[in-house]
Amino acid sequence: MFDKILIANRGEIACRVIKTARRMGIATVAVYSDADRDALHVRMADEAIHIGAAPARESYLLGDRILEAALKAGAQAIHPGYGFLSENAGFARACAERDVVFIGPPTAAIEAMGSKSAAKRIMEAAGVPLVPGYHGDDQDPAILRAAAEEMGYPVLLKATAGGGGKGMRQVWSGKDFDEALAAAKRESLASFGDDTMLVEKYLTKPRHVELQVFCDNSGNGVYLAERDCSVQRRHQKVIEEAPAPGMTEALRREMGETAVAAAKAIDYRGAGTVEFLLDEDGSFYFMEMNTRLQVEHPVTEMITGQDLVQWQLLVAAGQPLPLAQEQVKIRGHAFEARVYAEDPDNDFLPVTGTLGYLQPPEENRHVRVDTGVRQGDEVSVYYDPMIAKLIVWDESRERALQRLATALAAYRIGGTVTNLDFLYNLATCRPFREAELDTGFIEKHADLVFHQRPQDLARELPLAALALLLDKQQAGSASSPEDPYSPWRAGNAWRLNEPHAHRFIVHCHQQDHAVEVEQREQLYIVRCGDRETQLRGELLGDSLHLEVEGHRQRATLARTQDGFTLYLAKGACHFREVLPDLGEADTSGANAGLAAPMNGTIVALLAQAGSAVEANTPLLVMEAMKMEHTIRAPVAGTVNAFYYQPGDLVDGGAELLDFTADTSEGDKQ
Repeated sequence: MFDKILIANRGEIACRVIKTARRMGIATVAVYSDADRDALHVRMADEAIHIGAAPARESYLLGDRILEAALKAGAQAIHPGYGFLSENAGFARACAERDVVFIGPPTAAIEAMGSKSAAKRIMEAAGVPLVPGYHGDDQDPAILRAAAEEMGYPVLLKATAGGGGKGMRQVWSGKDFDEALAAAKRESLASFGDDTMLVEKYLTKPRHVELQVFCDNSGNGVYLAERDCSVQRRHQKVIEEAPAPGMTEALRREMGETAVAAAKAIDYRGAGTVEFLLDEDGSFYFMEMNTRLQVEHPVTEMITGQDLVQWQLLVAAGQPLPLAQEQVKIRGHAFEARVYAEDPDNDFLPVTGTLGYLQPPEENRHVRVDTGVRQGDEVSVYYDPMIAKLIVWDESRERALQRLATALAAYRIGGTVTNLDFLYNLATCRPFREAELDTGFIEKHADLVFHQRPQDLARELPLAALALLLDKQQAGSASSPEDPYSPWRAGNAWRLNEPHAHRFIVHCHQQDHAVEVEQREQLYIVRCGDRETQLRGELLGDSLHLEVEGHRQRATLARTQDGFTLYLAKGACHFREVLPDLGEADTSGANAGLAAPMNGTIVALLAQAGSAVEANTPLLVMEAMKMEHTIRAPVAGTVNAFYYQPGDLVDGGAELLDFTADTSEGDKQ
């Protein structure tokens, strides 16, 4: 076994590997960029070596520099984590040439699966079922378009060198093909240095089910059950679970044996994941093989009781697999929710900020939190905006799902916008509870996971108004503890000979609502428009005790960066008080959407200065935190000038271009 390893990664996965290595008595060496000088993984490791500037291309993607760091520290092996160099065949080859063990598969296996089109040909030869598609070398856009039209829309464009949803676009009609192809190729080139694409038939209601496989150096291979990763946004997984709901032993065995056969077809070693699309009729099709540990590996660990990083280290050191196939047992059910600094209400755009307050739920045998950040750390523009992975386990899916909802409601993050309330809504909505899963889940059930239905608003707005009032009163009491009888301490809106009424503007469900809360002792009457709701409530810390029409319930109130989130049994409600605008605001709407939505880099300008454009025309592309965002014309008008050029860094909120709205249509009316 190794005495010392270097971890060629950062954040959560680096911390995860360090924990297992420490338990095995293996010393660890971290690497870090300028931005990560004080990062958690640097503090946890036994040693740490600086490798460059903040951008990944100037630090974590510099294989030569990382390899030199390993040799300098005397590390016998390098664990690549996932992302960055984990599936880089050139880096694996360089490690072998310098007698440093790459804790991953052989170079030939990485190369075989590194190109999605080549992987398809290998799998087809091995008898693994494939989705219909074009996997050829001719990349003429006309050829790709012809292939799409021949198989029929919708189709999926995928980067052959891709992963993590990068360089991938759904195309629903021929009129969208050219723009989608250009965007996918551009994103693929930026992420992987290769813009080769394949085109596949897009199945409209598939599930994304993947098999965890492991192979050792003696030709042994096993599968450790499956994971359902169907719930995705931007082609990236949001909540994963194991085992897959509704999986039969016969289907698990068939898919598992197919996955192991796929691995053996390329003489695989170590941890790998074979990903399939599972159709409604039980047929399944090979998607790709990830030649590394997956982000969602903890759910497999929770149901098998195995440490997959330990398995990686054992296999890399030449030892046999710890278990044979018949010894692999699964117990219970596990979920993983990815907690991100992102705005679900703004197309899941990544968000930067400082984690001014960070309190994860308490860890125990049911709850696990894998993270690479601490309170006070910054979510920067340079890396993936993941804050943590929340993993839960229990004896059944129903009980594990309840654990997940409880843990999400207990998670406290201040300083940046997160997806916590979105995750809670997703985990508590009926279709997810009943496992009605497919890869279009979020789009199909947007009204549930984003709480856009009128009945949700009618139920939640009175509770939000009361919570806002009680929070104000609680804050007022805390500010004047020395004199409990002070009139300045009272927060009951007392008026001589008039009802005790509080009036707010509450932003809830993407709209502003004028509400009035009349207080009569312990009874509160909430009025909004012609609706009136009577309820009772008490706020104790962050626990809100409610009674609505005789129905008593308890909710959790969390203070967030931009307001509050109220966690209820039927979902999370995000709201804030709208304060009076005392300044002058531009209400024309002509420049709406022309500011940078986040800190990032200009990737491409898609229009010419001086050109007239129609509404919704793509104008430029920004990239931040490994995600692209297209800025489009809010109305018809003229692009006068761009303020930035490709490669420029811009701050969130910066105006990106000079744009004049076309008022001719309005003049004609």
